[in-house]
Amino acid sequence: MIKTIGFWAAIMLPLWDIPLIIQVIKRKSSQDISIIWSAGIWATAVLMAPAAFISHNPIAIGFNIANVTMLSAVLVVVVKYRKGPA
Repeated sequence: MIKTIGFWAAIMLPLWDIPLIIQVIKRKSSQDISIIWSAGIWATAVLMAPAAFISHNPIAIGFNIANVTMLSAVLVVVVKYRKGPA
């Protein structure tokens, strides 16, 4: 039971990036979000991925997949909307 809850929590945690993505898209600007910060967090998650994938811990694997996916989406949106409204 504890592992099941932990697994679902690990999958749900990165979903909190969705409001940030929606906010940037609605404003059509990511000027208040640092590209260096976004790229740094994304790179850190990507560099941790191999360790998670060789782990036998499904919670770590699930979290890593969800986290890299969502942080990739954040980075793409931040870069896309960097110059503000067209």
